[in-house]
Amino acid sequence: MKKEVLVIYYTQSGQLLDIIENITESLKNDNTNITFYKIETNPEFEFPWKQRNFYDVFPESFLQIPCEIHPPDKEILSKKYDLIIFGYQVWFLTPSIPVNSFLKSEYAEKLLKNTPVITVVACRNMWLQAQEKVKRLFKSVSANLVGHIALVDRNINHISVITIAHWMFSGKKDRYLGIFPKPGVSAKDIKDAKRFGPPISDSLATGNFSTLQNKLIALKSVYISPFLIQTDERGNIIFSKWANLLIKKGNAKQPERIKWTRIFEFYLQFAVWVITPIVFIVFLLTYLPMSAKRNRDITYYSSVELKEN
Repeated sequence: MKKEVLVIYYTQSGQLLDIIENITESLKNDNTNITFYKIETNPEFEFPWKQRNFYDVFPESFLQIPCEIHPPDKEILSKKYDLIIFGYQVWFLTPSIPVNSFLKSEYAEKLLKNTPVITVVACRNMWLQAQEKVKRLFKSVSANLVGHIALVDRNINHISVITIAHWMFSGKKDRYLGIFPKPGVSAKDIKDAKRFGPPISDSLATGNFSTLQNKLIALKSVYISPFLIQTDERGNIIFSKWANLLIKKGNAKQPERIKWTRIFEFYLQFAVWVITPIVFIVFLLTYLPMSAKRNRDITYYSSVELKEN
């Protein structure tokens, strides 16, 4: 009997789909059916973004407030899958609104329940807490997370802030001003994502995914910056306060919310260019005393386990 693989994904630029297609290349054979389902929302989210609209979705994104999605085809819903590959973007340290909306829909449990799932994320650099949120949503629908792949922009933090903003607001994945590096996951990393296919294919063939994540880690499926562990955790605390403040101001068209969203935008720029360097200095000063905790965190965030609250 053929193995059934479902790819569930959401992408705006198409970068994530390119990565997934390379990962699944070695899964394509006479013994496997691969079905793709792109999450679609009503209304759709634009790309490239208008800058105002990008910041307007912050509170709903961070607070994981779902929107309406188009249901998967009946044929997709009618099957039981041997493996699901789940590709998502990170918006504001959180899975994107379309991804949250799917995982909170009735279709998520129907498709993911008691099914092995591999997550694939492509983002600027911070995905740790977004993945924790995905893990919790998976748990709520009884999905079985067996693997994780995270490909990131390898440029230094402040360079990638500039280049990603250029890409998001122009739609052009080129060298900003002709001097900055190209934004996003590099063409080489996208192409080299093919290396993850063989161990996934082997696990799919045997039905044994118990050692898959260790095999993916050996192929450098994740890279965790110790500094970004702290930054991601603290960013979530601060974003929680801002998101709850903004959501109380009404919808995105309310004048009071528009005013406070602009204040948040200025704060975010201040945090990136002023607060983050200070946090980095503190990180360096505590590097040795915090080494044991840091190593535990790296081991945990590289795994597919979920901490019990």
